[in-house]
Amino acid sequence: MVLVLARKLDESIVISDNIIVKVVSIENGVVKLGIDAPEEISIMRSELLEQVKEQNISAAGKIDLHELTELSNILGKK
Repeated sequence: MVLVLARKLDESIVISDNIIVKVVSIENGVVKLGIDAPEEISIMRSELLEQVKEQNISAAGKIDLHELTELSNILGKK
C-alpha cells in the first residue's frame, strides 16, 4: 500500500516524529525535496539502490571457487 499526499511549495510531511520531507522547489516539472533525518537513517535514491543490488548480484556470480578455497585456507591458518 502506498500513501499519496499532495504538497505545495514549502509544505512538508513528518514521518515518525523525526523525519521531515519538505518540497523545496518545483521547476520544469521537477520536484526537489529536502529531507531532514537523523544521521543513522540511510537515505538513497531508489535507482541507485537498485544499481548497487544488481552490481552485488553480478559480482557474486563471478566467484572463482578455486580462489575462494585458497582464501579460506589462508584465513584458516591464522
